[in-house]
Amino acid sequence: MAGSGRGIYVAIRIAAPLETVWRLTQEPDAHVRWDVRFSRITPLHDLAGGGQRFRYERVLPGHVIHGLGTSIGERVRPDGTRTSALRFETADRLSPLRAGRGYWRYAPDGDGTLFVTGYDYEPGWGRLLDGLLVRRLVGWATAWSFDRLRIWAETGEVPERWRLASVLRFWDAGRPRAARCERRAPGRDALAAAPETLATLEGP
Repeated sequence: MAGSGRGIYVAIRIAAPLETVWRLTQEPDAHVRWDVRFSRITPLHDLAGGGQRFRYERVLPGHVIHGLGTSIGERVRPDGTRTSALRFETADRLSPLRAGRGYWRYAPDGDGTLFVTGYDYEPGWGRLLDGLLVRRLVGWATAWSFDRLRIWAETGEVPERWRLASVLRFWDAGRPRAARCERRAPGRDALAAAPETLATLEGP
């Protein structure tokens, strides 16, 4: 896939068991509660080679972006980590993201979990605007959502308490903050640590 060559990378440590983080990220109804990039995820059917096809939506003022995706997860790996690979695409001309691919990695870290994503995509609004604005916003939204997930997993505080407007509550130290995440990929290649399943995952 021809992308920007940079990709988006976000990592955060969550003081919760890996199984908890897996459940909150892999169950579609839970996923859309903390991840502002999605409004709805609807599983469609299993893939012949493993994994699942799904439909996603992002509700915007006056418009709903629709797209399709495929994903596959590895629950057992020799090093104790788990991974989930993803491919997605949309033909919606109003979507800032077209076709893309990426992964989630879950690594035990003492009494917590290191949760990492790396992904890249084809810009929907042109490379210039993507480089100047869209990619920065998408990276920020990913990191903000990851911290929103962390709060839910660690404290049980429901993510609906923290809507995007809460970023203006500067006095509230407990609000989600993108700055709590690591945003620079090792080696600056966001997809360098992608699992092998990403290379063989069927497209949407």
